[in-house]
Amino acid sequence: MTKLLMVCMGNTCRSPMARAVACKLAAEAGLTQPFEVDCAGTHAHPLGERPDPRAALALMRHGYELGRARSRRIAEQDFHAFDLILAMDIVNLTELRRLCPVDQIHKLHLLLNFAEGLEGVEVPDPYYGNQEGFEHVLALCEAGARGLIQHCR
Repeated sequence: MTKLLMVCMGNTCRSPMARAVACKLAAEAGLTQPFEVDCAGTHAHPLGERPDPRAALALMRHGYELGRARSRRIAEQDFHAFDLILAMDIVNLTELRRLCPVDQIHKLHLLLNFAEGLEGVEVPDPYYGNQEGFEHVLALCEAGARGLIQHCR
């Protein structure tokens, strides 16, 4: 089993979207190895919050299911439990590196480093924007998830 953790700041926009996309695309790819995908935030507050309605709308429009996602903060055990921990941007990757035990640092990556031609590109935070920003984030999450699935094969 491959265990993936998607991480953004608040765990209400980007990481739940990336989780939903990775789950569906992995299933559609017919991977023989099961995937477990979860999401967390480096600063998730308040805890237990549902994803942003604009994220849910973008996912629904494109046939993705959000599931029972609720915001949570990354925990120390996550660094040991997951095979790859994928940050949406440099700020969150830097925070993950600060929190991560030294022997687990190799698991930390930017999601888009797995997307061909998007290495080093960040998934921008759409929170203060409009619905169009969430659609853009969804497209980036799809690119990252496709590359990630290829990598995990």
